[in-house]
Amino acid sequence: MLEHVGSLFGSPWIYAVVALSVLLDVFLPVLPSGVLVITAATAAAAGSAADVPDILVLTLCAATASVLGDLAAYRLAWRGGDRLDRAISRSRRLTTAQERLGAALARGGGALVVLARFAPAGRSVVSLGAGAAHRRARDFLPWSALAGLTWAVYSVALGYFGAHWLGASWLGTAVSVGALFGAGAGAVYLMRREPRASGVS
Repeated sequence: MLEHVGSLFGSPWIYAVVALSVLLDVFLPVLPSGVLVITAATAAAAGSAADVPDILVLTLCAATASVLGDLAAYRLAWRGGDRLDRAISRSRRLTTAQERLGAALARGGGALVVLARFAPAGRSVVSLGAGAAHRRARDFLPWSALAGLTWAVYSVALGYFGAHWLGASWLGTAVSVGALFGAGAGAVYLMRREPRASGVS
């Protein structure tokens, strides 16, 4: 299967493509960065230890790009001023996420940041919300780093072990991608339950 995916997955350029995709999907959540990471990990499982991509480098590349993207969105929202505040206030989803994020960070917890990394567009909402609310970087960024690393390890592991268990085929990749989407659905469910708990604090 992987012979037909293209020579890109056997080239060092795959790291740059993965990094750029993960970095930008905080602004364009439609980018399939998770699918790309899984496919690259599947290619790694199909090759030898000396081949590109390397599992560890791929994981670090995806995790670092995730944190840098979060930081870029955070800083952009921080400097957004009144225009961004007005845009957030018009969106019930963004306003609710901003309030919940603030409450979570104030309690010294950031599980919401980690959960949001798996939810569709959750990373965008949380990073922009933290910046717009002028949350301290030292409260937000460590959780962003944990979220990026957790997501990267999970995505790479899905592709790598999926290829070993199901073979480096379209079926193995599809099952791995389905597991990533399943984690996203689970994250959305948990995030929707969170307001009832945080509403009392």
